[in-house]
Amino acid sequence: MTKVFFVRHAEPNYENHDDRIRELSPRGMEDRKKVTAFLADKNIDIVISSPYKRAVDTVKDFADKNGMVVKIVEDFKERKVDSGWIEDFTSFSQKQWSDFSFKLSDGECLKEVQDRNISALNNVLEQYSGKNIVVGSHGTALSAIINFYDKSFGYDDFENIRFLMPWIVEFSFNELGNCTNIKYHSV
Repeated sequence: MTKVFFVRHAEPNYENHDDRIRELSPRGMEDRKKVTAFLADKNIDIVISSPYKRAVDTVKDFADKNGMVVKIVEDFKERKVDSGWIEDFTSFSQKQWSDFSFKLSDGECLKEVQDRNISALNNVLEQYSGKNIVVGSHGTALSAIINFYDKSFGYDDFENIRFLMPWIVEFSFNELGNCTNIKYHSV
C-alpha cells in the first residue's frame, strides 16, 4: 500500500500576485504547524512539493523537523490562470469546471492541469511504491486530481474547499497503482 498525503497550502499573502513566489501570510505560517502535527505519526518517507513558495513552505516545517529535504516536482504546480490577475475568479472557475477544456489565452484548462498532475503522481507512485509520501499542493491542482479518481467531485466541492487552507487529502494506492481510498482531513 502506498499513501500519498496531498497538502493544500496554508493561507497565502493575497497581496502578492506572483503565483510562483507568493508567500504564506502570518496566519499561514502559524497554520503550517497544524500540518506538521497531523503528519507526525504518519511514518512519512519522502516530502515532495510544487515549486511554488506557499506550497513548499507549508510542508517545509514538517520536513525540517524530521531532517528531510523537500523535493521539488515542477509538474505539481498550480494551474496557470492567465498572465494577469483575474478579478472575477468565481465566474472563471465555474466556466472551467463546466468545461474542462476552457482556458484563457495564456492559461491552462483543467484537463491540462489534471493530466500534468496525474502524470507527476504516477511517476511518484512508480518511484516510491509502498511508501508514505507528502506532496505540497494547491486547491485547483488537488481538486483536479480528486476529480480524476472521483468524477463526482466538481465545482460545488471545489467551492466548498476554496478557502480551506491548509487541507489534507489522503490517497491510498494498491501495488498496481490503483486508488483504493480517498480521505479528507481538515487540520
